[in-house]
Amino acid sequence: MASDLRKILDLSVPVIVTIGQRRMSVDDVLALGPGAILELEKSNEEPLELRINNKIMGHGSAVKLGENFGIGSGQIDSKADRVGALGGG
Repeated sequence: MASDLRKILDLSVPVIVTIGQRRMSVDDVLALGPGAILELEKSNEEPLELRINNKIMGHGSAVKLGENFGIGSGQIDSKADRVGALGGG
């Protein structure tokens, strides 16, 4: 049974960090080009959302790691909540 559990724990799942959202008409989306800037309805002071299976599992702040960006976790949901999100529950 332990090897079955190890296989499950080794699975890769998508982790999404959401900085904001915006609704746009299809016409406006088609008009986007290089250099376009989309203003979001979220303040730069608000925390970023950490999503697993497209469910919010925590929040954090943006950090710069060399030439990359990352998220510094500020609040992470309980292990039970995270497992529930992975199963779609």
